[in-house]
Amino acid sequence: MTTTVPTDPVDWDALIEHDRVHGSLYTDPSIFDLEMERIWYRTWVFVGHESEVPEPNDYVVKAIGPQPIIMTRDKQGEIHLLLNRCTHRANLVCDVAKGNSSAFRCPYHGWTFSNTGKLLGYPFNSGYGGREKKSELGLGRVARVASYKGFVFGSFAEEGETLEEHLGAAAEAIDRLVELSPSGEIQLSAGWLQHEAKANWKMLVENETDGYHPQFVHSSIFTVADSKIGELYGEKSIAVCRDLGKGHTENDLRPEFRQRAEPMSWFGTTADRLPDYVANLEAARGKERAREIMIDGAPHVMIFPNLFIAEIQIFVIQPVAVDKTVQHVTAIQYKGEPQINRRMLQQTIGSVGPAGMLLADDTEMYERNQRGVHAKDPEWLVIARGTHRERLDEDGFTVGDATDEVPQRAIWRHYRELMEADA
Repeated sequence: MTTTVPTDPVDWDALIEHDRVHGSLYTDPSIFDLEMERIWYRTWVFVGHESEVPEPNDYVVKAIGPQPIIMTRDKQGEIHLLLNRCTHRANLVCDVAKGNSSAFRCPYHGWTFSNTGKLLGYPFNSGYGGREKKSELGLGRVARVASYKGFVFGSFAEEGETLEEHLGAAAEAIDRLVELSPSGEIQLSAGWLQHEAKANWKMLVENETDGYHPQFVHSSIFTVADSKIGELYGEKSIAVCRDLGKGHTENDLRPEFRQRAEPMSWFGTTADRLPDYVANLEAARGKERAREIMIDGAPHVMIFPNLFIAEIQIFVIQPVAVDKTVQHVTAIQYKGEPQINRRMLQQTIGSVGPAGMLLADDTEMYERNQRGVHAKDPEWLVIARGTHRERLDEDGFTVGDATDEVPQRAIWRHYRELMEADA
């Protein structure tokens, strides 16, 4: 990996303050290059889910930022994250989105690699003095690979904190998600949509747990769908936003749902309309615990830097350039639960599909922000909402009201820590 990074130290004091950030953080290409080195190629980044490669020799094409990745499962069942680049002359060795193969053959000169990354051979090997160089020329690979509850993360750093340390309190959100599945497993098997936004990746990260915008940006879809979601993000809402540490943030809507005390209200339905799912969850968790789970619902959490769990959907944020980001999205599916899975897929299509309104609303805002941030006056973006009412919850996490900017301040605080690591 080679990128052009700033040669002079960045004065972070001049760019990031407690309650505002400088606009150049979204527009400066040299800052973007530095982010790739110090965040995307150093921390743990979500890549995919084990369910996407269920069988030996399955593979899917993924990415870590601009880096093309192949996630494979070898014949022993081990998952690998390989760079999709021939070690000969840099051609892509795999251009099919997913499939099943024990090897990849570069179309340029025929070099062939196993799905563990090992170079199997090259044509006319006498031109290289024989076969002895094979061991040195395997595919590049992500240095560390780890999985939590089926969620696969990778880190280019040879050393560093463990995945569990990186996730910290955000792991509990993943636990909550999988607990909603009677089998204790989710699957990302519905297929992925890709939405391109002409905006900096941090615009998206900040927005995912921004509780201030829904009533304004999404008012049209809330009206059409006769949804009560907007009420959850109003001034009178008892929901909270939370800083989970390490840049992870959430909108915790459970106080609102617990006040309603209606199972499946979080999903916009009632338990009697999903009898098979309810019966299976009660059998797996017991009636009392199943009722609690169905009232609380799924998490709304942004796991820094790129994984957003939005109740029934997974979003993966991929920065491509300083002003270009691709958002990959798929419906969450509970293993062995076709009744609720069908509804989750339908709702995902309606909200973030090609004709969906929810993500279209957000993307319009991202791109308007990106155009606006080039203005010379003012130069700063304000993230001060709710500073006067920040407080600690019973677990010691900083929280704010539903519409406060606690998450945005938390994201930028962690961002600065990472970016100053080598300053």
